[in-house]
Amino acid sequence: MQAFGNIDWDISATHIPYPEALARMETRQAAIRDGSARELIWLLEHPPLYTGGTSADPAELLSQQFPVYDTGRGGRYTYHGPGQRVGYVMLDLAARCKDVRCYVHAIEGWVIAALDQFGVKARRAEGRIGIWCDNRFGQEAKIGAIGVRVRRWVTAHGFAVNVSPDLSHFGGIVPCGIAEYPVTSLADLGITASLGDFDAALEATLPDFLAALEKASGTCNT
Repeated sequence: MQAFGNIDWDISATHIPYPEALARMETRQAAIRDGSARELIWLLEHPPLYTGGTSADPAELLSQQFPVYDTGRGGRYTYHGPGQRVGYVMLDLAARCKDVRCYVHAIEGWVIAALDQFGVKARRAEGRIGIWCDNRFGQEAKIGAIGVRVRRWVTAHGFAVNVSPDLSHFGGIVPCGIAEYPVTSLADLGITASLGDFDAALEATLPDFLAALEKASGTCNT
């Protein structure tokens, strides 16, 4: 485990079952809140599974070929599995910026900046959750998902970016409730990159993410 200032940086080498990840997040979130643990950015992979956020519509769960878990994060159904980099971010917004919108905007910017390291011009899309880019056919496609939960100003959950997952696995859900757009990945775009390569891009752009939170702290609601 590395550290960046007061933030621990942990990369798991094995596939982490979702209940185990959720339990660790909740425990760490409470410890950060009471001051007994440092903030944490945890990068991992899950085995194939679906999660439903607080706005999940059961009609958008099209198949139960993989385990399905309810979760306290925002959003609808999403897929996690091998080849997808999941980032669980546990930060104390009370010491940074007590504004969830500022925080989500900063997370989005961080993922966009990391993708830019591979020449992917990713972006936000008005009215649509997630991170978007053009796929190899010129269609707008989703390459990353964002879903956070904030409890007493300590964050949990975070982002998921498609590096090289099996995209057919997304067919069991309506990803984030958006049926009219496809999903894509770095591999689908013809970009050869490992999860380690993407982790390095996240690490390189981490200072800008933290700086964005610092900048927002002067303007957000406190």
